[in-house]
Amino acid sequence: MKAVPTPLAAASTSGADLLLWVAVPYICLAVFAVGHVWRYRQDQFGWTSRTTQLLEHRWLRWGSPLFHLGAFMVIAGHVVGLAIPDSWTEAVGITEHAYHTTAVWAGSVAGVAMVAGLGMLCARRLLTRQIRLGTDRSDKLLFPLLSATVVLGITATAAHNIFGGGYDYRSTVSVWFRGLFVLQPQPAAIAGAPLLFQLHALSAFLLFAAWPFTRLVHVWSAPIGYLARPYLVYRRRAATAPTTAGRPRSASGSGRAA
Repeated sequence: MKAVPTPLAAASTSGADLLLWVAVPYICLAVFAVGHVWRYRQDQFGWTSRTTQLLEHRWLRWGSPLFHLGAFMVIAGHVVGLAIPDSWTEAVGITEHAYHTTAVWAGSVAGVAMVAGLGMLCARRLLTRQIRLGTDRSDKLLFPLLSATVVLGITATAAHNIFGGGYDYRSTVSVWFRGLFVLQPQPAAIAGAPLLFQLHALSAFLLFAAWPFTRLVHVWSAPIGYLARPYLVYRRRAATAPTTAGRPRSASGSGRAA
């Protein structure tokens, strides 16, 4: 059922709700859009992930795939849960119980993979001196904000839908989220949501605002074949052996007679 704002809901919306759930999201989305245009025009050569594989590769080998795979699954789950109304999923035969059961357990697996990968990436950045010294200001903003967003989302799911009595965010948070993009904001829909869901939503929009100024921009230039490509390995070039009489010698130092 489509939620329609009523005069009572509008009257009960406070100024703080309008600021948090209307003004802040639209400001963050505007910064997200304009920031990408500015970044592309001013810093095309910096439009990369700034890999540090040459400095450390053992933790990166496990942390990067875990984080990216978990992130793709989490994003897909959010697209279904926030952008698609529950009436649509029920119309194709997916009951609300089946949806929530699948979403909770698949989302938990994706969240654990994402947290494990992000933990490895953060640990290698803190424990590897060369990487730590090369961390710029955008990374110092990105990693705490990304970690907070992920942890808040997992904590909200665990507290309310795994160990708690259950919470149907599709009738509140999703209604508010879709309303922003059709220019019919409904702050009352999220104003009564649990605090953890509210904090997760706010941190996610702040992450959108920071996105164009961090290494996250490489998402838009990553080839689709990234998931299937082999892992890149960098090797040092072997030193060239000294020459004798203008002819290169073999690696063992012995030469063949003319």
